[in-house]
Amino acid sequence: MRLEAITWDRLTEALAERILETEPADGGPWSRVAVDGAPAAGTAGPAEALAEALRIRGRSVLVVGTAGFLRPASLRYEYGREDPDAYYSGWFDTGALWREVFGPLEPGGSGRVLPDLWDPATDRATRSQHRRLAPGGVLVLHGPLLLGHWFPFDLTVHLRLSPGALRRRTDAGELWTLPAFARYEDEVDPVAVADVVVRADDPRHPAWGGLG
Repeated sequence: MRLEAITWDRLTEALAERILETEPADGGPWSRVAVDGAPAAGTAGPAEALAEALRIRGRSVLVVGTAGFLRPASLRYEYGREDPDAYYSGWFDTGALWREVFGPLEPGGSGRVLPDLWDPATDRATRSQHRRLAPGGVLVLHGPLLLGHWFPFDLTVHLRLSPGALRRRTDAGELWTLPAFARYEDEVDPVAVADVVVRADDPRHPAWGGLG
């Protein structure tokens, strides 16, 4: 894939315009966007920037991070605290994401989305209130390993880090997760699957492959 330099501001504006131009694939009133990437890629910042750009354009937006949908520690650490296979397939509660985030945004749904479910610091339910996303609104879900679950996204953005950059930018205590991201590359191939690929090896100088 050929990539060209772009600023984060220009990237955000281009993505916001594409979302406004794209009808939800299921014909419903809500659009669903993924900002996928390893924790070292920092998906929260681009997700929040995109949300703000959409709000300026008159859209209601709800940003949800998968960090709020971790499974309880007893399940995450069933095979130890540093098992990359468990991280890959067992840390994030995809069932809860389907039920609490995507289900309410199906055609005829209530639009009432749960923004988070579990607090990993306390290892207890957050007890957050549901938030209603108005018709015409946009869900922006961000976090790692988002692609390959058949989530009904209308636009997917993958923040790619080369293996070297991923290793350099991952906290020392999280280096054990690297085999999970290598598996993700092999089994899901997010560069091929995502609608938009952004190379983020140097966070000051992103590059992208365009909107296609």
